[in-house]
Amino acid sequence: MHFLTQPPRFLFFTGKGGVGKTSIACATAVQLATQGKRVLLVSTDPASNVGQVFGETIGNRITAISAIPKLWALEIDPQAAAQAYRDRIAGPVRGVLPDDVVRGIEESLSGACTTEIAAFDEFTALLTDAALTQDYEHIIFDTAPTGHTIRLLQLPGAWSGFLEAGKGDASCLGPLAGLEKQRSQYKAAVEALADPLRTRMVLVARAQRPTLREAARTHEELAAIGLSQQYLVINGVFPAGEAANDALATAIYRREQATLAAIPQVLQALPRDQIALKPFNLVGLDALHHLLIDTDITHSPAAIELPDQINAPDLSALVDEIAADGHGLVMVMGKGGVGKTTLAAAIAVELSSRGLPVHLTTSDPAAHLADTLEGSLPNLALSRIDPQEATARYRQHVMDTKGAQLDAEGRALLEEDLRSPCTEEIAVFQAFSRAIREGGRKFVVMDTAPTGHTLLLLDATGAYHRDIARQMGETGVHFTTPMMQLQDPKQTKVLIVTLAETTPVLEAANLQDDLRRAGIEPWAWVVNNSVAAAHPQSQLLRQRARNELREIDAVVTLHARRHAVVPLLTEEPVGVERLRALANWKAS
Repeated sequence: MHFLTQPPRFLFFTGKGGVGKTSIACATAVQLATQGKRVLLVSTDPASNVGQVFGETIGNRITAISAIPKLWALEIDPQAAAQAYRDRIAGPVRGVLPDDVVRGIEESLSGACTTEIAAFDEFTALLTDAALTQDYEHIIFDTAPTGHTIRLLQLPGAWSGFLEAGKGDASCLGPLAGLEKQRSQYKAAVEALADPLRTRMVLVARAQRPTLREAARTHEELAAIGLSQQYLVINGVFPAGEAANDALATAIYRREQATLAAIPQVLQALPRDQIALKPFNLVGLDALHHLLIDTDITHSPAAIELPDQINAPDLSALVDEIAADGHGLVMVMGKGGVGKTTLAAAIAVELSSRGLPVHLTTSDPAAHLADTLEGSLPNLALSRIDPQEATARYRQHVMDTKGAQLDAEGRALLEEDLRSPCTEEIAVFQAFSRAIREGGRKFVVMDTAPTGHTLLLLDATGAYHRDIARQMGETGVHFTTPMMQLQDPKQTKVLIVTLAETTPVLEAANLQDDLRRAGIEPWAWVVNNSVAAAHPQSQLLRQRARNELREIDAVVTLHARRHAVVPLLTEEPVGVERLRALANWKAS
């Protein structure tokens, strides 16, 4: 593997959700550790599943992986990091200052901005704190899906620049109280990230157009902030020898080869590795040991038995039930790479084809709704919550309202404050809230960002709800917050999308638990791209199909109140007609 040739101290694995970043990062950590290197594996994904891959509980502390002597792991937990950050800032003044002053300080530290800063604080310490990391020869970062990761990697420069200006007012007063002390740490983090002798970025993709487009965009954005040492890994490539005598296998192989032949030009010069599709689930040490080994796939000599039919409802039944309400918010959630964008587009297209007004939107920075649709419908509006656009609009609104009352010096200070990276979190939340409200009069189908990013957005929504409830609680005035609308099953239907694989199902179950703790009850689960539902003949696909049956059964018996299973198709569901066919697909 090119990306493992003379590896530097820091290795980052990034890419669109679902491409296999965690598996490859874990396999890399195992390989280096078994070579005698002392390795620390770090997940910066708010919805980390590193612990699931190893079958161990890790969490927000450095934990030894018992089966690999020289391997340790850490999952940066944004909520735990935020609480520790709040305690560090507010703790020294408890019992010293009046209680109402302390409560005011704690309130200033309660938002999503603090959560992001705290997690980022831990991240930069791993790049710069020699005392913390001196015991490790390699530190491997399994990052959140691309949009969240780009944000994280831009933060050292963004906060350094903001602190250099030495300004800011109340909107970031609490968080900045801690940030000011970290100025030199952030500068050192920028230097470490930009040094090719210390840091290597590994872009992970699949042989699929959306993931390669995402890798190309990531390549350019990382290069723009000085991270030039990049490698490309294309994961899960269908083996040529498996493509014969099976229409589905042939279609997959030809589609992937055509995609690889047209790889984006900006990626062509990067050192490139390919990892073949494996018949096994990438969970457990045995699977990790074999992931990076390019060997022939062997099968049991006996034929693999599969049921003639997967006994599960189809997607069309869910769409009929959604349409019966006439309007509402439909949120499509799940781990990256499970097909949320495609399913959201299919549902929106079918609803609009029935004459219903529909707004299809996405909160995923890496989504490509327009590419999935490849067409338009008269009742269908399309939008994207673009962080930069939302931030620019929010800044302009604040300057036109709050800034209109200020003199020239006050406007200059306000303008400086609005350059804070916190501003983006506020702006994206406001755009998210507008989309939620719109569901009261039409269908709004929302393709959400991968799980971790969405949970942070919901955290901001919950913080806003608590703030409004506290302010309005004693007035007797009726109010409705976006969180209240998300919690109302008459207004919001949450569809959790998963693949019939161990890790996606576990992560979907964790997402459901997180939603329930927020008072949001998922409406249905969709098992997408099921090989078992496609009735393959290829031995590799049949082996993967057999592995799926246990996971589908877990969804049905343990997790979902209602569910649907959607097969892996020979043709990609791109374009209005194929999306409608997907929404109306019925099990035969």
